[in-house]
This record gives sequence, C-alpha cells and structure tokens, in this order.
Amino acid sequence: MEPFIFTVVYFALAIIIVLIGLIIFESLTRQYKDWHEILAGNKAVALSIMGKIIGICIILAFAVYHSVQLTDTLIWGLVGVVLQMAAYLIFELVTRSFSVEEQLKNGNVSVGMISFAVSVGLALVIGASIT
Repeated sequence: MEPFIFTVVYFALAIIIVLIGLIIFESLTRQYKDWHEILAGNKAVALSIMGKIIGICIILAFAVYHSVQLTDTLIWGLVGVVLQMAAYLIFELVTRSFSVEEQLKNGNVSVGMISFAVSVGLALVIGASIT
C-alpha cells in the first residue's frame, strides 16, 4: 500500500510545484496575462506555457528518480523552477533584436516553439544534473 501513497503524494507535490512555477512565470510577463492569451487562442503563448509545464515536470521526474526523501524532490523541484525562470530570462536577454515577450503576445508561433524548446531542452540538462 505504501507505493500507492507515495505515488499520490508525489502527484500532489508535482501539481503544487507546477502551479507555483506557473504563478511565478505569470508574474514575469508584463505585456500580457498568460491565461487571458490562451483563452484568446494565442498559440505562441500556449506553446511557451506548455514548455514550462513539461520542463518543470521533467525536472520533477528526475528529482523523484534520484531523491531519497520527499523533501529532496521538493527542493529539486523548486530549484528547477528557479532555473527554468533563469533560462527564460536568458532567452529574452540573448534575443536582443526582438522581445520574446512581445513576440509571444503578438502570436508569433515560431518564437513560441523556440521558447518551448528552450524550456524542455534545458529541463533535460537540469534534470540530468540531479544526482
């Protein structure tokens, strides 16, 4: 019975960490509100959010695999959210010729796809570094 309980606990923890991550990412965007844009059909923003959700979950999966205690998973999950935030800010910084946030707001799906790839790709690197 214990494995089932741990599965439910890890599931609940993952939902909480993903929600925390989404709230933090929502606070980073100044030009638009994520869920408003998604409801309006903005595919670029949806792709970007998908990348963040999948990225956080990838990091959490690695944390679960390599953690001895639930607190380890919590700590690595939160570290993963912070590193995902840093990745997004670096992405915005290195694209000097345009604003990622502005392009996402305008529905540029190509930028949304790259944002998705940055989140997922770096999540794999962050996750692999968890030992």
